[in-house]
Amino acid sequence: MPEKVIQFGEGNFLRAFVDWQFNELNKNGLFNGKIVVVQPLPDGMIETINEQDGLYTLLLRGLNCGKSIEKTEIITSINRGINPYLDWRGFLKCAANTNLRYVVSNTTEAGIAYIKSSFPRDECPSTFPAKVTAFLYERFKLFNGETGKGMIFLPCELINNNGSTLKEYVFKHAEDWNLGAGFNNWIEKENYFCNTLVDRIVPGYPKDEHDKITERLGYEDKIIVAAELFHLWVIQGDENIKDEIPFADAGLNVIWTDDIQPYRTLKVRILNGAHTTLTIPSFLAGNDTVKESVDDKIIGKFIEEAIFKEILPVLNFPDKMKEEYAKNTIERFQNPFIYHYLISISLNSVSKYKVRVLPTVLEYYKIYKRLPEVLIFSFAALIIFYKQLKSNNDEIKLREHRVNDDPNVITFFNNLSKENNYEAVIKMTLSNVSFWETDLNQIEGITEKVTRYYQLINKVGMQNAILQLLKK
Repeated sequence: MPEKVIQFGEGNFLRAFVDWQFNELNKNGLFNGKIVVVQPLPDGMIETINEQDGLYTLLLRGLNCGKSIEKTEIITSINRGINPYLDWRGFLKCAANTNLRYVVSNTTEAGIAYIKSSFPRDECPSTFPAKVTAFLYERFKLFNGETGKGMIFLPCELINNNGSTLKEYVFKHAEDWNLGAGFNNWIEKENYFCNTLVDRIVPGYPKDEHDKITERLGYEDKIIVAAELFHLWVIQGDENIKDEIPFADAGLNVIWTDDIQPYRTLKVRILNGAHTTLTIPSFLAGNDTVKESVDDKIIGKFIEEAIFKEILPVLNFPDKMKEEYAKNTIERFQNPFIYHYLISISLNSVSKYKVRVLPTVLEYYKIYKRLPEVLIFSFAALIIFYKQLKSNNDEIKLREHRVNDDPNVITFFNNLSKENNYEAVIKMTLSNVSFWETDLNQIEGITEKVTRYYQLINKVGMQNAILQLLKK
């Protein structure tokens, strides 16, 4: 098969998400194309990928309608890999391939970054946008700006407007390097930078199970990758691009849309919002993982109340769509093959609450003229967690832990730890505009409600406090 895709990144996510989907297209006779993988950093896995002829094993595991499923497949969509730091000219030669049409990437959130640099002549630039600009300029020169020789970009980095941001940085490099108006016009007219949203949990290489899996497979695979069953790829692009790569015809959960933001809201509010809401209360109640949390009768009911009674009602989506996504979320949390540790998820919980949960709180209050109980309870738990409160009741034990967050956040709560007046602690936290972009004390009733739950947790412990909350 000809190489039709150039991929920046060789990590677990792309191989378990994008490369698997192109493999599905090929299996169904819908694409007939291979991928050439470009190593984005000086150190990487390209040598190992080439040693295995681009082949690797994908292990898909999870729950489907409550039934445990495990599927194993050898992925054959990668043709070869290139390390541009060792073979810059070999990388640029890819630009001459008339079959090449698609660019996919996952260079981490920090990968789509602009750093002013000189035009790369014989040496690989450090940033992803600079590599892309050099590649596109080479292609522009080789084909004299010919119509139909542009590329379709499908970046998978987890930043908002990933395609638009990449395009902006390509134009910045073009300006820095004086590549000319003709090149800029060709970029604008012949190249498509799609914004995308990706969703699949990929634990990666199952090192703890290596020996057992190798024995079962009957062969050694140095880059085997494990992932959950669920996948979603939302792509903001026009109908012409959709017709070129018919993911849906292969039964893949790929949605083409002219506005990606509603889908981002759906994911952030339900999946990420639920994660943030349950993490600290569940951890302080004695659980260690997301699965333990949803299996726990008390915490399980707690998070269901948050999702179905407080988050979904304020989301402006068809009921069937948002309820199906919510049910999938619960089932994904119950995946017995994924160990998602709460203490890891608790990283940067202040900013996570602001982005993932607080908008729901504000919209709920605006619509119903009252505050959502579970989400506010979670807020009180967050303050206790960050202040590292020691209960006044000797019989109540709140778990010891280490808080990980921005130094400014840590400093704020360290200063609060000296404050014994809990009402003052809560008011100061709610009024921190640098956290929430507003003084939350101005919302009627929120200060009193957070204070009430703060006192309750301190008095009776997390589990008993949640039980009292759920009896309301």
